[in-house]
Amino acid sequence: MPTHRMTELPADALALITERTGPVLKYETAGGGLNSEIAARIHTAATTLFVKGLRTGHPRIWTQAREAAINPHVAGIAPALLWRAEGHGWDLLAFEDADGRHADYTPGSPDLSLVAHTLSRLSQLTAPAGVTVRTMPDRMREHTPAPDLFDGDALLHTDWFPTNVLITGDGVRVVDWAWASRGAAWIDAALWAVWLVRSGHSPDQAHQWAARIPAYATARPAAVDAFADATVSVWEQITDNDAEPWTLDMLAAARTWQASR
Repeated sequence: MPTHRMTELPADALALITERTGPVLKYETAGGGLNSEIAARIHTAATTLFVKGLRTGHPRIWTQAREAAINPHVAGIAPALLWRAEGHGWDLLAFEDADGRHADYTPGSPDLSLVAHTLSRLSQLTAPAGVTVRTMPDRMREHTPAPDLFDGDALLHTDWFPTNVLITGDGVRVVDWAWASRGAAWIDAALWAVWLVRSGHSPDQAHQWAARIPAYATARPAAVDAFADATVSVWEQITDNDAEPWTLDMLAAARTWQASR
């Protein structure tokens, strides 16, 4: 379920930020995203940074520790973590300010080649041994009879919502690593392909873009086919629990992608 995003910083959270930064001159809350109660650009006399966080009693508070642990391993792909602060009932992460716009996945967008390049870079990263993340076989076990087809050692982001992909002046920065996982290196590209279909691409066009990522281009077709089936099952489950318009669109895109395999 999505997390309610606050449009103003609570006083206790602002106090925790101020303890680390000094006086806050102003801030702007971010409207996109589904996983954080707080997400805001913070301006001080010395700098601008991006802070996100959850109350310490939130059921997904574990995602804060995961993001903090993953961050050093995705340098140059994700904004750098500056600090983590816990107190006043909050767990906050502060990142360098990656001032940019959300990626445009529609056909003809100049962002597509930039995102494909970033996916290629990410697909070459190995999941760090010292960081506990779920495996894709484990995440997909209830959605497929053959979860081992998704096994691998690659570090995966797995949440290619366009608000998680920022186009900045010097390239792409991928944010929100709460659902980072370990698995086959082609999986992120396959997940992106479904988003491309949802954004107006034909399945063939989406496949051509995904195939720019070498790990996807060389993946076993049977494994990708099984993943397409499992992805439909995932979105069916999501829409059963929370049938918002965008989730129904994603289910339709996943089914279109599956039918093309």
